[in-house]
Amino acid sequence: MGEAPALFVDLLSECTNGFALKSKGSQTTTIVSDKTYLIGGTDDESTSTIEVQILDRSTGQLIVPKVLGTKPKQCKGHSAVLLNEDRILIVKGDSSPDDCTWFLEVDTKFVKQQRESLETEVVAWSKGIRGEAEKPIVISGPSGVGKGTLIAKLMKEFPSMFGFSVSHTTRAPREKEKDGFHYHFTDRSVMEKAIKDGKFLEFAAVHGNLYGTSIEAVEVVADEGKRCILDIDVQGARSVRASTLEAIFIFICPPSFDELEKRLRERGTETEEQIQKRLRNAKAELEQGQSGGIFDHILVNNDLEACYESLKKLLGLEGIVSTTPKSLSELVDLPAVHSVWKIDQKILINCRPAEVEKASKQLFVLDVSTLKGGAPGRTRGLNLYAVDTFANGVDGMKQL
Repeated sequence: MGEAPALFVDLLSECTNGFALKSKGSQTTTIVSDKTYLIGGTDDESTSTIEVQILDRSTGQLIVPKVLGTKPKQCKGHSAVLLNEDRILIVKGDSSPDDCTWFLEVDTKFVKQQRESLETEVVAWSKGIRGEAEKPIVISGPSGVGKGTLIAKLMKEFPSMFGFSVSHTTRAPREKEKDGFHYHFTDRSVMEKAIKDGKFLEFAAVHGNLYGTSIEAVEVVADEGKRCILDIDVQGARSVRASTLEAIFIFICPPSFDELEKRLRERGTETEEQIQKRLRNAKAELEQGQSGGIFDHILVNNDLEACYESLKKLLGLEGIVSTTPKSLSELVDLPAVHSVWKIDQKILINCRPAEVEKASKQLFVLDVSTLKGGAPGRTRGLNLYAVDTFANGVDGMKQL
């Protein structure tokens, strides 16, 4: 069996200085400019998540910041590495493969916006996910234009490629409606707090109740390997465009306003008063949707089949047969005992036991050069793989 280069073994031995795995109840400390971020360190057994405090070294003041995003659960220990001065990578020990990498954002665009809005110190958590997700699709258009039919055709032909986010509402569930399937039914105070914390892409008050699309609902679809479709009005699309979500925005419009009115009347599902209201709303939506600044593409639904083919072409689906959701390669388990080291945009995770000569594939590499997204959703684009330095010697390091 070959040996790892002596210099590299020395480097790994030094990894414990400042980056060693911390046991539960202790802290990792990361310095960013004039602030020190203390992560973990609570002795409160009732605390189920990793907590954060900030030491302002210029004043000596200890600050408890406003924490946004989903907090990671406590673990037996963690390591912390500063990335690009705006976020800290957390590697959790003795955690499941899909829960071992998290990012604490301390000065990203989202954090800066929230800090200014809330007028207080802010940090935000985001979960690290391997691989990338395709951009969600935002489809808007006035009532009666046929966007629902187009989406239904897309879902029928490609059921395993697309998925809907489940919206939130504060209204009570109706008969046969299931929580988490038709809607996420929630209390108004809970939803208002989530909106204030920046967890919603868009929301609106309708007949005294709140409706909205959370960032988490969109991310869950992507976690399943599917591409999320958002069927929302123009105002909602405007809110999503202003958010941190990267999406494709498509506006469906009728060949003429007269044709739209004809389609609404032919449905025979609304009263004259309801039709007039929908027509007023449609006129405003058509003006906004076609004025530019919101939508990337405008499709005219003059002929349903022709418009559908244009939609498929726009999404790169021509000639594609429905496939199963994309699956990522098998993740690796990280043991409780490890240390980390940063070299450029690669994080070396050393899980080397005391008996080096018996070790194999105990070095993992986390490539963070292609990160996308972030709080309050997911951070995607991670590449995590094992390197067998002890079996392959220097050759095993060429993957770096």
